[in-house]
Amino acid sequence: MLLRLPTSVSEAQDCMAEGAVPIGGATLVWATWQRDGFPEQAMSLRDLPEANVIGRETLGGAVILNRIDDRVPEALRRAAATVGTGAVRRTATVGGNIVGSTLRCLLPAALVLEARAVVLEPDSVYETDLSEVLAKGHLLLGLRWRAPITSAYRKAAGEAGGPPPLVVAAALHGADTGGTRLRVAVRDGYDVLTEMIEYDAGSDVDTDVEQVLDDLRRTAVGALHSTAWDAVHELVTDLLSRPTGS
Repeated sequence: MLLRLPTSVSEAQDCMAEGAVPIGGATLVWATWQRDGFPEQAMSLRDLPEANVIGRETLGGAVILNRIDDRVPEALRRAAATVGTGAVRRTATVGGNIVGSTLRCLLPAALVLEARAVVLEPDSVYETDLSEVLAKGHLLLGLRWRAPITSAYRKAAGEAGGPPPLVVAAALHGADTGGTRLRVAVRDGYDVLTEMIEYDAGSDVDTDVEQVLDDLRRTAVGALHSTAWDAVHELVTDLLSRPTGS
């Protein structure tokens, strides 16, 4: 197998046009290749600058999970820190986790940040929503979002070989109407559900928390089983109770 390492977008597009199979850290495909045979050509974006950015409002698809630090919002940082083992995090990539994995531990965090996907194709680079990327298995060049007011992420303890552990993520954004927008995402099993609540923050935090949770209770997130709802309740309460700017 020939591994190609493009250093420019145009070179990566040439590799794709010539049939190179995109890979990240190969943590999810190596066993399959050993069983079914290796492709003639593979392509990694690890040397492509556009796929390796880490910033306040952007994250490259080729970034290794253990490189994700406090330059990105808390939800994404904590999500990356909970993926697999240390050995996995030293190899697995953002794109591999979101597009190639069935667990997609980073997806709830990306959804609450209202992230957009930058997609690389042989003849174009364009921005789209994450649902299209997941449905079509696009090659993820990176994620872009607007920095939230604050965000959070929690993952329940899981058992090796057991069902996927529950994941809850949430982020606060300034709303176009001048109020505040809360985005919540829950991974329950292999399914990820997201909801949004807009509200006008008042001087009484407890009243805001009560109103937001009441509104959220009437959504599909509120209809989840009690364990999931309790986790949402705890995370949202914590998030709305934080000092502004934390």
